[in-house]
Amino acid sequence: MARPRRLAVTLEQCWHDVPGGTATSALRSIRALQAHTTWELVGVSARHRRSPPAPWTPPIPVRALPLPELALYESWHRLRWPAVQRATGPGDAIHVTGMAMPPKSAPMVVTVHDLAFVHEPEHFTKRGVSFFHRAVALAARDADVVICPSQATFDDCLAYGFRPDRLRLVPWGIEVRPAPEEEVARVRHAYALDRPFVLWAGTIEPRKNLRTLLAAVEHLGQRGKRDVDLVLVGPEGWNDELAAVEARLGDRVRRLGFLPDDDLAAVYAAASVFCFPSLREGFGLPVLEAMAQGVPVVTSRATATAEVVSRDAGASAVASTAGSVPAGVLVDPLDVDALASAIATLLDDPDHAAAVGEAGRARARTYSWAHTAALLSDAYDDAIDPGHAGDHERAT
Repeated sequence: MARPRRLAVTLEQCWHDVPGGTATSALRSIRALQAHTTWELVGVSARHRRSPPAPWTPPIPVRALPLPELALYESWHRLRWPAVQRATGPGDAIHVTGMAMPPKSAPMVVTVHDLAFVHEPEHFTKRGVSFFHRAVALAARDADVVICPSQATFDDCLAYGFRPDRLRLVPWGIEVRPAPEEEVARVRHAYALDRPFVLWAGTIEPRKNLRTLLAAVEHLGQRGKRDVDLVLVGPEGWNDELAAVEARLGDRVRRLGFLPDDDLAAVYAAASVFCFPSLREGFGLPVLEAMAQGVPVVTSRATATAEVVSRDAGASAVASTAGSVPAGVLVDPLDVDALASAIATLLDDPDHAAAVGEAGRARARTYSWAHTAALLSDAYDDAIDPGHAGDHERAT
């Protein structure tokens, strides 16, 4: 009997202060690979004193290299040492799931989540921009296969100079499991969500465009919808300069911080509208999570979140074909009036909002972690054997 193929997975982002979407997608991908493939998985990280806390604890064994985080990053990027096999032992391939690039000591697959640092370098520190440029240059040079979670990232990688034959479009998945009514009632009580609310979820950082969302909610108040709150869910992140705008809204803005998965699903389900006007995303998992709970979504056109709500989003105002119910409303994320109007339309017409929510849930069902796992496994096979004839779908 042939031995299972062995894959080393970099998981250093699980120890970051704000693990974010890169850790979420990596850990959920691992669980999907465990459920749907026969790969033997082993994680690799820098030297740490303890495991990362739940929910960032990897579900696979993780072997540590001898250097602490910052020293490992520098050594990988400048000295191209040490090899991941020093910790993991022999393996068939390496999957780099974050932007710290180990030396190529086996066939290598790299996930490039987004190239936001190219488009908005002002949102990052100079050191961060330098780090990301070095990482992406190494990925372009060394990766046998590059995973892109959206067509937007795929196109950005092409423009950056990645070889097109190495790029694979691999969207993330979702499990469509509506939160039970008793769970929705529980979180309403636990978090004092007594009034109708617009929900946003993510890590607070400049490209999430919360300033515009706050301004749009302020406009809603001026239109007489003063009983609608804005609820922000997720870690604090960085470059949060929203205090002045929040002060004008008073108790209509609620920050709940990071929530456990079960609570988060129920808070999604409790929301009247989910609004995610991000300026740039590599995929936009919060949008898909909201759609899976049947919440009507307002999000940005011309970024990856538009792809999540529709194959044919393009520049249309709503992500739908003519005459059908849209799976989400797409707006210019910097247009305060358009954002406020899109939210108001859904709040003013509960029947339409419910129909949009159900269309979103139906769209969410077209994403699955089983499909993601199959595409990832195919990418690993391609890295090991470039002649492998796999299924390289470029659509969800």
